[in-house]
Amino acid sequence: MYKVEICANSVASCIEAQKGGADRVELCAGIPEGGTTPSYGMILKARENISIGMNVIIRPRGGDFLYTSDELEEMLHDIRIAKELGADGLVFGCLLPDGMVDKESMSRLMEAAGDTPVTFHRAFDHTSDPMLALEDIVDLGCRRILTSGCMPTAKEGLHMLSQLVKEAGNRIIIMPGCGINEGNIQEIARLSGAKEFHFSAREPVESGMIFRNPDVAMGSEDDPYGTVRTTARRVAATIRPLKS
Repeated sequence: MYKVEICANSVASCIEAQKGGADRVELCAGIPEGGTTPSYGMILKARENISIGMNVIIRPRGGDFLYTSDELEEMLHDIRIAKELGADGLVFGCLLPDGMVDKESMSRLMEAAGDTPVTFHRAFDHTSDPMLALEDIVDLGCRRILTSGCMPTAKEGLHMLSQLVKEAGNRIIIMPGCGINEGNIQEIARLSGAKEFHFSAREPVESGMIFRNPDVAMGSEDDPYGTVRTTARRVAATIRPLKS
């Protein structure tokens, strides 16, 4: 009845997602930036290691969803590579300066995607008119929309999510995401009416490094040595309330 997609930030996270009972992963790099296109190597190794569905995000950078012509060309190349490496689906979204869906850019990307299903990602939560955006995305032929209901978390966006689910009907899948966990997924499912859910189920992973230089950090990370990774335990724990 329900389907679960895990936002996977590594090959290890993909493997754990499968072990925990997920139906699909959304493979992405750059989690602190909201998710960016994973590398060739990451896509290849993830595909070799999991048999569940694998969607690949196509997002050249963090920040807004207003893309230049060069960035769109980059996305077109990434779509081709992701398909060649066995992606089951693609995840992308483009907006205009006024917050409307960039139908021209999306059409180019959709043409490149071909028969590969497309999820319009959380660029949707930055649209100026969500209901009009819904209709534009349906017309473009996307398979689903990943959204937090235009709020910081899916729980906070429940009112909008329920409206979107009703308006979408059988035309497109509305998939709540952001802040979903074992403590709230049952409530979000019941009140939104959604049948697919997106979450990360990540936990901190301690580094194996013995020598550490506390004066040098990498990027904006608070802990330059520790990482976070999806765990089978948390995936299974979050799915369990749906089954009850």
